[in-house]
Amino acid sequence: MLGIETSCDETAAALVSRDGAGAPRILSSVVLSQVEEHAAFGGVVPEIAARAHVEALDGIVRAALEEADVTLAQVDAVAATSGPGLVGGLIVGAMTGKALAAARGLPFLAVNHLEGHALTPRLSHDLAYPYLLLLVSGGHTQILLVRGLGRYERWGTTIDDALGEAFDKTAKLLGLPGPGGPAVERHAAQGDATRFSLPRPLRGEKRLDLSFSGLKTAMRMAAEAAAPLSDEDVADLCASFQAAAAESLGERIGGALSRFRTELPDLAAPVLAVAGGVAANGTVRAALERAATAHGVRMVAPPLALCTDNAAMIAFAGLERLEAGMTDELGAPVRPRWPLDETAAPRVGFGKRGAKA
Repeated sequence: MLGIETSCDETAAALVSRDGAGAPRILSSVVLSQVEEHAAFGGVVPEIAARAHVEALDGIVRAALEEADVTLAQVDAVAATSGPGLVGGLIVGAMTGKALAAARGLPFLAVNHLEGHALTPRLSHDLAYPYLLLLVSGGHTQILLVRGLGRYERWGTTIDDALGEAFDKTAKLLGLPGPGGPAVERHAAQGDATRFSLPRPLRGEKRLDLSFSGLKTAMRMAAEAAAPLSDEDVADLCASFQAAAAESLGERIGGALSRFRTELPDLAAPVLAVAGGVAANGTVRAALERAATAHGVRMVAPPLALCTDNAAMIAFAGLERLEAGMTDELGAPVRPRWPLDETAAPRVGFGKRGAKA
């Protein structure tokens, strides 16, 4: 399975197959980041991202084939991210995947980017269904019960900003270089997490939704009050923000794990799977591990290379769907909004492109 990923600012291609025992194997995974292209703007510029995908994607696909020592004639099917994401980038990847499939007469799989993340623990750890999933990245923060392929129940979602976005905006506020998450974590390691009193959003709420907008606002106000900022101030602000975010996320996950154990009491080996780039943050991961241990649940996190945006997860999701007989027409549209749980009511509004959250 050839997988293509262009939903945001990484141009990626990968080859995934199964070995003789049926276990998935990543034959190649090539990712080209656009960090330098967007550095001057403090965030991803959609038009620049789309143009960069156009320039790079053919070469990235070629590199993935060469790394896997596979020719295009040996590819059995093509999967491409078709949403959610920046529409320009989605068009580039999906049209490239469709063109390759059409030229070779191959099946095409229009893959949901979120499903790629949701199935990554099966690729990396061969997890059996069902499992609880926390998807925590720059664009998404969701708690999902993964019952099976195509069977996802949303238990909680951010009602405003994703946690990764909050990390990025904090880094930008403090003048730190991108990517924001790692920069905040590096400075937080030198800071005092108790110096600034920041809120823990939705603390004590029974619902499992998350919120980080108020935390961002409180962070900005604390930074403005302490200005001009010294290196020590920046470190303490980063540490205080990181502690508040991790504690808030840990509490929400604690509630989800309690529900998980109650609704599926007969699971012999219950698992909390964590996917998305923010899962690499040590303080966040420690908070999640504490919550999992407290509820007698094993926590599984794929390697960092499979947590951030990559095409191996798209190829694997395409492989699973192909094996289940779920192929797509070449006319399948790209979808800038595409929730995994399409039957659930939208949390925040609904427009012509779909649910806003």
